[in-house]
Amino acid sequence: MNEELIRLKRNVEKFQQKVTSTTVPLYPGIELCYLTFSTDFFSVEHEAMSHIIQINYCKAGQIMWEMKSGNRIYLNPGDFSLHTMKACTDSRLTFPQNMYQGLAIYIDLREVSDNPPELLKDSGIFETVLPEKFCPNDKPAFLTGNEQTESIFSAFYDQPEMLALPYQKIKVLELLLYLAKMDFTPQNRLTEYQFELIESIRDIHDQLLQHMEQRITIEELSRQYLINPTTLKSAFKSVYGTSIAAHIKKHRMEQAAKMLSETDKNISEIAQAVGYDSQSKFTVAFKSFFQVLPKDYRKRYFKHTPERV
Repeated sequence: MNEELIRLKRNVEKFQQKVTSTTVPLYPGIELCYLTFSTDFFSVEHEAMSHIIQINYCKAGQIMWEMKSGNRIYLNPGDFSLHTMKACTDSRLTFPQNMYQGLAIYIDLREVSDNPPELLKDSGIFETVLPEKFCPNDKPAFLTGNEQTESIFSAFYDQPEMLALPYQKIKVLELLLYLAKMDFTPQNRLTEYQFELIESIRDIHDQLLQHMEQRITIEELSRQYLINPTTLKSAFKSVYGTSIAAHIKKHRMEQAAKMLSETDKNISEIAQAVGYDSQSKFTVAFKSFFQVLPKDYRKRYFKHTPERV
């Protein structure tokens, strides 16, 4: 690959303890790179290169892109993106969960066009599909994952060592063929959200965590923050990677577990403190989440013998 891509890799190496990467050459002009970030941001510095296209896949964690318009896009597990290495020149990647695991596929259109993989000769993938269908005028494309793309990307991981390279070579071809035939419609695209909306979503998140004893409906939040309910739900899922209900339930269960192990409050009091007006409903929810009853969790993890149960 060209010198600018090598320089980008050296930039990654500067973050030695925060970033790990493993690069695998697949075909002339096509490289696969496994990436793990243990940080909240990463600065990208390289020259503008319209002839190199990067495909990013989010396996775990989350990555946030801030567009030149000021809008923001979040890649959550299963999502992927395509962009030229002109689109990401001198950019800053943010990792809201302080971690990110994924892979990047670098495709040098000049090099691969001169010597394409045998199965993709005369396919037009490198001449028109990637640069014109997905990255016209260096505009990035952000796509939602689906069952088929997840089947492709997941196969890049956890293969026997002797079979890893054959799988990687086959799956990158399968991915390119999938991109060639897919209908690139608005339904496939991830939504850009304005900064002000993202800030409101974070305020909603903080409000819900600070008042876990309350059951606040989507409609009430919608009226309070003047956000359409559908937009509120989709934006929350983009920012936090899951639905409002699932996200808040996780925090409720974690808070309940902390109270069971660190306080002598009885189970009914804990249930009310995390938003359950019925101890029985709380018990069912807790057991479903932790695979153990609240009383048994307390017996296992409580710091000292509680006076009340």
